[in-house]
Amino acid sequence: MFYNTYLNIISFPSFVCRLTIGERQRKGAMKMERPRIAIFDTTLRDGEQSPGCSMNVKEKLRLAHQLDRLGVDVIEAGFPIASEGDFTAVQAIAAAVPRPIIAALARACVKDIERAAQSLSGAVCPRIHVFLATSEIHLQHKLRITQQQCLEQARDAVRLAKSFCRDVEFSPEDATRTSPQFLYRILEAVIEAGATTLNIPDTVGYSVPAEFAELIFGIRQNVRGIEKVTISAHCHNDLGLAVANSLAAVAAGARQVECAINGIGERAGNASLEEFVMALRVRSDRYAYETGIVSEQLFPASKLLSEITEVPVQPNKAIIGRNAFAHEAGIHQDGMLKNRLTYEIMTPQSVGVPDSTLVLGKHSGRHALGLRCEQLGYSFDRRELDDIYRQFVILADEIKHVHDHHLLDLIRESRGIRQGSQLSVAAAAPTGTSRKPLPLLPSDYSAATLPHNAVTEHHSEQEDYLWGV
Repeated sequence: MFYNTYLNIISFPSFVCRLTIGERQRKGAMKMERPRIAIFDTTLRDGEQSPGCSMNVKEKLRLAHQLDRLGVDVIEAGFPIASEGDFTAVQAIAAAVPRPIIAALARACVKDIERAAQSLSGAVCPRIHVFLATSEIHLQHKLRITQQQCLEQARDAVRLAKSFCRDVEFSPEDATRTSPQFLYRILEAVIEAGATTLNIPDTVGYSVPAEFAELIFGIRQNVRGIEKVTISAHCHNDLGLAVANSLAAVAAGARQVECAINGIGERAGNASLEEFVMALRVRSDRYAYETGIVSEQLFPASKLLSEITEVPVQPNKAIIGRNAFAHEAGIHQDGMLKNRLTYEIMTPQSVGVPDSTLVLGKHSGRHALGLRCEQLGYSFDRRELDDIYRQFVILADEIKHVHDHHLLDLIRESRGIRQGSQLSVAAAAPTGTSRKPLPLLPSDYSAATLPHNAVTEHHSEQEDYLWGV
């Protein structure tokens, strides 16, 4: 696309805290020869605004420590003016988590900014994040001010925030529905007032990737002083495009992305942190960037958030959903047992998931069924396995998932019908030990425990493949 020519043109602020994001990015770029994208986590602020996801001080602090282990660059700890609890949470996180930048949100008004500054007094690397709506629909119907009044209010707010804190971020709320010419003017004004990061929010998730990239590129081309600051993107998921828009923004020159664990946030949520990070990592051939994220901590972070909020993750959620590394279709299971690369583009361990699972259901093939029987201590010849497989498919059609106790019942029934057959029972325990009773385990078993080259004698690989169809 038109912005590809500009992938290596990077602008950073020359000051912020001990080691600014810009300095971290330059240091990382020299070491790894790839631009570094700062990850700004807003789970504790925008994420908490998701209905049902509010957290108390203790819970926020617990999650903040996990975000620190995850390696995020910025933790937006809360909105201090919103409540005494939010103020206390920001204050506690600022004091207890020294490595990342700790940000506090404030509207473009004196009380909000003063309250944010107070909450960050104990932070090693504080940031005040000031926002003000800039779109015509917000100015006319919500704020009821003119563009000039908006510009002056934003400039004065950033100037005040700068008096408390060297690191100031400004967000023109609803930027994607703001006139580009006015957006350029207000961004120039806040840069002159001392802003170090300009965050461009797609507040209502209205933009599409090419359009959002054009906006970021236009800002880089038309805003005086843009080379002194970091451009950030904050995308909402109302059209399901938050991660795609964030990737487009990075390709167009943004060097910070705001996102949330599990993609939680207002309405349809924010860009999912785990999806954005793993898209960069898996498709590094297309996105030549680095982050500081310890990807093995993604699943633990997701699980902790779900535990705290009691809001479960949808099973088919990318990267960290229950089904993200689960396989039921026979064709897929057969491929997985031969080579995992056939159906997985990343290892589950790379995101902190213990392992892949093969789920026994009506779509499962004979290969997976036979190996599960072997795990339970039984081995069959081809004809015996055929009989059990037919009964298994009938049962799976009725009960969705076949658990081990169901499978054992089928085996016993088959043994009773085929009294003349040679049914061999293999000891599940190690050689020299007595066999223990078979456990009644769920059928979601680990693919790592199965042999990858196991093919029953007289068992055609092509037949095995077709059995899953």
